[in-house]
Amino acid sequence: MTKFDELIRMQAAVQDRSILSLFDIPDRVSQFSAQTGDMLFDFSKTNLDRDTLDALLALIDSANVPARRDAMFAGEKINETEDRAVLHTALRNLDGGPVTVDGVDVMPGVLDTLDRMRGFADRVRAGDITDVVNIGIGGSDLGPAMAVRALSPYHDGPRTHFVSNVDGAHISDTLRGLDATTTLVIVASKTFTTIETMTNARTARAWMMENGGDPARQFAALSTAKDKTADFGIDPGQVFGFEDWVGGRYSVWGPIGLSLMIATGPRGFHAFLRGAQSMDRHFCAASPRQNLPMLLALVGIWHNQICGYATRAVLPYDQRLGLLPDYLQQLEMESNGKSTQIDGTDAPFNTGPVVWGAPGTNGQHAFYQLIHQGTRIIPCEFLIAANGHEPDLTHHHKLLVANCLAQSEALMRGRSLSEASTLMEARGLTGAELDRQARHRVFPGNRPSTTLAYPLLDPFTLGQIIALYEHRVFVEGIILGINSYDQWGVELGKELATSLQPVIDGAQPPTGKDGSTAALVNFIARHAD
Repeated sequence: MTKFDELIRMQAAVQDRSILSLFDIPDRVSQFSAQTGDMLFDFSKTNLDRDTLDALLALIDSANVPARRDAMFAGEKINETEDRAVLHTALRNLDGGPVTVDGVDVMPGVLDTLDRMRGFADRVRAGDITDVVNIGIGGSDLGPAMAVRALSPYHDGPRTHFVSNVDGAHISDTLRGLDATTTLVIVASKTFTTIETMTNARTARAWMMENGGDPARQFAALSTAKDKTADFGIDPGQVFGFEDWVGGRYSVWGPIGLSLMIATGPRGFHAFLRGAQSMDRHFCAASPRQNLPMLLALVGIWHNQICGYATRAVLPYDQRLGLLPDYLQQLEMESNGKSTQIDGTDAPFNTGPVVWGAPGTNGQHAFYQLIHQGTRIIPCEFLIAANGHEPDLTHHHKLLVANCLAQSEALMRGRSLSEASTLMEARGLTGAELDRQARHRVFPGNRPSTTLAYPLLDPFTLGQIIALYEHRVFVEGIILGINSYDQWGVELGKELATSLQPVIDGAQPPTGKDGSTAALVNFIARHAD
């Protein structure tokens, strides 16, 4: 027996029920939505009813979520496999009082680093730098790259570029066309040893030196390894560190967000932090039934662990949120993609889902066919702003909103065979051909979705959205009994890549490798220049 068995039994009893029929209850929307400030989370287009929602809400207490939440914010070492606190929330605790780790208040250091970042960003923005290249990977790339693109209407600083892949094409294509004398390179690596990042950093330094730039003046580092950054030739005044209680995928709020601060200015970055802080306060104060992170997590548990839907699609109807699905892939799949629970036992149920998606309306002309008429049910998470940033293109935004709302309605409502037959009859079809053509136009419907709506995608709102999803991951992880803050699953491939490097270089034979790997090494060696 697992903690989900009763919920699975309840779901089996209602799985064929029409979601649309639940709207016969007059207060359906108010009962299955929640709001904080001007942000609305609507989960009424799911098959949850009051009984199943109550059973899900009971998981919050049975899993001790409030106490674990309070422990996280208090600086307790909830990352048990690494004996670390989890305090990315401290990076946006702008006026929330002391936060202690091992008896030491970390807030003076956080605020001092933030002040140093402001000073550096102001100097860069006021100087002759035209382009900023952020070199990182994983959380040191996905977070700031996503946020910089999302907040492009607020850019008034240098152009910002991101390099992550060790594939030489990435840095080559990025540097091509840039002026080495007016480019700032930010190297983001906590240990300053990440092989992909440091390989790209050395290439960027060589490019700069060969083309008249000054790496000593035009390089900055986001790292705690001051000895290594000094060896690399980076001015200590341009090194910004962060503690081990900030995980990579949760790090955009601090020094890893320096590129965002340079692009939008310290004021925009401050608003970004304020938005996240407001979501932190909501998460800590709101009751579970009105708590957006808790409700988002419970809907995720319902769809994945209870209904057995293995994936979730994140569908922002905002071109500038195009990297949000990629960002959430790392945030959710690296955090909750585990098969071992905190106590060391195997998880008796599926854990994290596969997260994917793309912006609307592009996705409508790509994978929505599968979502609407495929054999697998894929819960969808829509995001939409009431307003766009282009007042002269309001008609574009109204069409965008219409498409977003229509998709969630169509997923729920569907189209019956009778309705499809009427359409085909109106086209003059009869008999067997009418029936054949009608069947191709049937939409099963009854496919769940949620919608997150807000007035405008500004820095404050983006901070809210990211913090909302961070806390959703936390709640799901606690209920699943796993540690959301380690990532041992990425280690083995790194170790094997290191051991393969001399083999690829030709310094060693592929001794001891499996037949496939050895054959591939030999094939590549024969065809390499």
